[in-house]
Amino acid sequence: MASRYKHLFFDLDHTLWDFDANAKMTLTEMYTFFNLETVGVKPFDAFYRHYLHHNEILWDRYHKGYITADELKWRRMWRTLLEFKIGNEKLAREISEKFLELLPTRKLLFPHTLEILQYLKAKNYSLHMITNGFDKIQWSKLNNSGLGGYFTHVITSETSNCLKPGKEIFDFAMQKAGASTSDSIMLGDNLEADIRGAINAGMDTVFVNHINATTTLQPTYTIRHLKELEDIF
Repeated sequence: MASRYKHLFFDLDHTLWDFDANAKMTLTEMYTFFNLETVGVKPFDAFYRHYLHHNEILWDRYHKGYITADELKWRRMWRTLLEFKIGNEKLAREISEKFLELLPTRKLLFPHTLEILQYLKAKNYSLHMITNGFDKIQWSKLNNSGLGGYFTHVITSETSNCLKPGKEIFDFAMQKAGASTSDSIMLGDNLEADIRGAINAGMDTVFVNHINATTTLQPTYTIRHLKELEDIF
């Protein structure tokens, strides 16, 4: 089956680029830079945990078109501060701006990321990316982490003007790559955005299940770590 694929479309955050680990490193710096402990944001682990929680909720709302990109960027920090009874929008925006400046410079990838991309390129697969991230930020992540050179086309929600799981972004990506559903497969960690979205677009899927999540969806393949892609392709 796998031999019929020519185009492999990857997600970035939580699939190849370790968002949580990179966010934790950056939030550690934010915590110190803004002296958050002195205003009652403590301990750090609670700050980090609340941020991840609200980031996930607001990304889901952004995926569904309920909030704008700008609202996503600062409200996740605003909601995090509210957990500590700090209703300071100015501080939330300042932290968010600094966070988005530093986060894309981080380089932590999931194990075997570069190894598997080299393996797939050597087997002559065309590698592309479909990401709901913002164009400038995602390209900064790609270039700083050494991933940029592996992908022929990088389709962001910002440049395509559509979001996963909408069918339109997958159609746009395949048109851009000169691909079709019959020779393409989507690889990602997000069950709604990546897997359900690609299935609805008529694509086969690889669920990159780093966190051992359960689902009633039926991806074409499921893997626990990226090295397992060698068993598929």
